[in-house]
Amino acid sequence: MAMRRDIGLVGLTFVAVGGVLGSGWLFAPLDTAQLAGPASIISWLIGAVAMLLIALTYAENSTLFPIAGGIARIPQFSHGRLLALAMGWSAWVGYCTTAPIEVKASLGYASSYLPWLTNAAGGLTLAGYLAAALFLAVLTVVNVFGVAWFARINTTMTWFKLVVPVIFIVAIIAARFEPSNFTSAGGFAPFGVPGIFAAVSTGGVVFAFIGFRHAIDLAGEVKNAQRVIPLALIFSVLICLAIYIGLQVAFVGAIDPASLANGWQTIEASHELGPLGALATSVGVLWLLSMLNVAAVISPAGSGLVSVGSNARLALAMSNNGVFPRLFARLNVHGVPLWALLLNYVVALFMLVVLPFQEILALNSAAVVLSFIAGPVSMVAFRYLAPNAHRPFVVPAAGLTGAVAFMIASLMIYWSGWSTIWLLIALLAVGAALFFLRLAVIGREDLEPMSAVWFGVYMAGIAVLSYLGGYGGGLGVIPHPIDSILAALLSILVFLMAVRGRVSQEVFDRFRREQRDIELQEYDGDDVEDVMSRG
Repeated sequence: MAMRRDIGLVGLTFVAVGGVLGSGWLFAPLDTAQLAGPASIISWLIGAVAMLLIALTYAENSTLFPIAGGIARIPQFSHGRLLALAMGWSAWVGYCTTAPIEVKASLGYASSYLPWLTNAAGGLTLAGYLAAALFLAVLTVVNVFGVAWFARINTTMTWFKLVVPVIFIVAIIAARFEPSNFTSAGGFAPFGVPGIFAAVSTGGVVFAFIGFRHAIDLAGEVKNAQRVIPLALIFSVLICLAIYIGLQVAFVGAIDPASLANGWQTIEASHELGPLGALATSVGVLWLLSMLNVAAVISPAGSGLVSVGSNARLALAMSNNGVFPRLFARLNVHGVPLWALLLNYVVALFMLVVLPFQEILALNSAAVVLSFIAGPVSMVAFRYLAPNAHRPFVVPAAGLTGAVAFMIASLMIYWSGWSTIWLLIALLAVGAALFFLRLAVIGREDLEPMSAVWFGVYMAGIAVLSYLGGYGGGLGVIPHPIDSILAALLSILVFLMAVRGRVSQEVFDRFRREQRDIELQEYDGDDVEDVMSRG
């Protein structure tokens, strides 16, 4: 029972693309246009660059440590088990919410064919919940039979998810394109620079790209990881950027000029398939509706499939960190952590049935983004801890790039609002309680708590700013954009503190030896030689 490095460049790229192109692309053009007008195109460029900076830090980390569940595992090497607990737990819970979100979205669209799935309010009926349980089970079973099988199915689904938006873009632009829309109703940027950044933050631009993370989680099963991982991360962001900009251009250009009489903020689109469905109807390209309806079912299903696979690797990494029992790191005959898949299925189904859907949505992006902050910090810390290590991919100006990437991730967390951040704090408290309960049983002492002090300072600072700021339930005492500026300054100060707070060289070397021993147990054949070559 060994893990297998079977994913190639196309497979890994499409894992990331499949995670990015869920159900959100059906709504994103309207949300961003309402906030920034035609300048929403610039918002997508800014968001892609921002996420690419974060992705690059993980590209360097993952080529240095091409291991399964890297988001949860790698922070231990630079800052100890406590930080790895926080990052892994946050990512794991975020991932556990992804599958329920995508399953509900897929069934919601499928209800146009199967009305018994949902009730009048849009919620799932009892039959709908049973269908959701079966749907989640199918996504889990697909992942049971090995990463090569999973990658083939995901690649097929992702090709479809790419082709449909491209056809939509071409068909809509051919049917109606009004160049005057890009300069009317207040000009190209009717809300100025604040509107552009509002689309980036609250319009969901940056959150649209966070699906790239799945390529990091599957790094332990990638062929020629040192070349494939950075290329897959870069290609996935660029491919999705092209899709989103194309959709935005088509949407802005095809809007009826008469609907802009009262400004971009007043445009609406009432249709069961969202603004793109409404647009296809308004320009008379009705044959697109059937294609959009099928895509609306398949797109979230594909993202759910990827999140289920990634989350199994996170649970495996959490087990290797000593948070979860060793049972969840056990591999089946196909080299897949079967017990981790089963654990995640139960938790995801519980969340879908018990938690209000809005709370699941609120936790999802913020919990995952919180786990991103370790990437830039670890990358710079490794430059001190392993200065002579072979790095197949090297981020230029690592200190500056890391600081900016950390700041971007911090702003994304802050923009999620107080109503979400207090849930994150409660989430971390639950994770800490479970960890220390397990600690009392196994008696592990190598926690390196001083290396995680910066994270406590960070969360306290973000919490105070969020409570006093104006996003998502904050008091609004600190006005815009001063609140975001303060959050950015806090992030830079904490970043410097975090890099200085890295573990000692002795502890780092011990963690690397532990990881080497784990990998020697997980792999066989040529993959063992790869482990040995990395020391």
